[in-house]
Amino acid sequence: MKYVKKMVLAAVLCCSTSALADTIGVSMAYFDQNFLTIIRQSIDKEAKARGISVQFEDARGDVGRQTDQVQSFISAGVDAIIVDPVNSASTPMMTKMVRAAGIPLVYVNRTPGDKALPPGVVFVGSDERESGTLQMEALARLANYQGNVAVMIGNLTDAGALQRTKDVEQVVARYPKMKLVQKQSANYSRSEGMDLMMNWITNGEAIDIVAANNDEMAIGAIMALQQAGKKDRKVLIGGIDATPDGLKALASGKMQVTVFQDAVGQGRASVEVAQRMIRGEKLEPYYWIPFELVTPANMQQYAAKQ
Repeated sequence: MKYVKKMVLAAVLCCSTSALADTIGVSMAYFDQNFLTIIRQSIDKEAKARGISVQFEDARGDVGRQTDQVQSFISAGVDAIIVDPVNSASTPMMTKMVRAAGIPLVYVNRTPGDKALPPGVVFVGSDERESGTLQMEALARLANYQGNVAVMIGNLTDAGALQRTKDVEQVVARYPKMKLVQKQSANYSRSEGMDLMMNWITNGEAIDIVAANNDEMAIGAIMALQQAGKKDRKVLIGGIDATPDGLKALASGKMQVTVFQDAVGQGRASVEVAQRMIRGEKLEPYYWIPFELVTPANMQQYAAKQ
């Protein structure tokens, strides 16, 4: 009989401990994008280390689906919500929904489109005013500050992609012998980057530098150049994110520069910030994680970070 009582007591304690565990709902814009996969894995690892229960949902690039996922998290009574937005324009509505429910909200990676983040909402990410500037200044140096530049834009609804593109444009404008000749979206996709670069090649566009908003599009541009057999004319390629595949392209000499965006750090910090907000801490609305320039000379130190 005593044994039975002990078993019942253990079960009650177990359930009580589980009930007290923080729960976080996480909606990712995509599960199948390399950079976002690193963030998701980092969130999962950090949550487990902190004893937090986490539920992931894949919005699959659909704003409506992501909004429904956030509403489901609210209905389920989670302690905090982390959102990697499908696009920046969708965040004001989600902010309003989540704040009305009194639940802490953390946006990660993609800059929210809110004019100002209210109390209880924090953005964890990197300042996009640095990314394209670091990338294009490095490419400009390699090109001796001359040549035709083409920009591969990420999603046109992403404030980060637009800022990275603006960064590149501002750098090019500083140098009289440099000219922006193409600027089109490839949606952060390797295959779309390849198709776009092939179109430029087919149309006879004279391009000396490709500044891509991320590594995936940069790799797509490299693949198109290889497929077209363009070995007689060196095209400088730059990416952003310093993903494992991006670092491989850098090591092989096919890509000349990338910019490290700390996916692991963003994922880890988003969980930390969410838990601190659950505990009632009042935090600044922006939690910045700096971008860092990556070249063949220093790339080894970044390989271990991704």
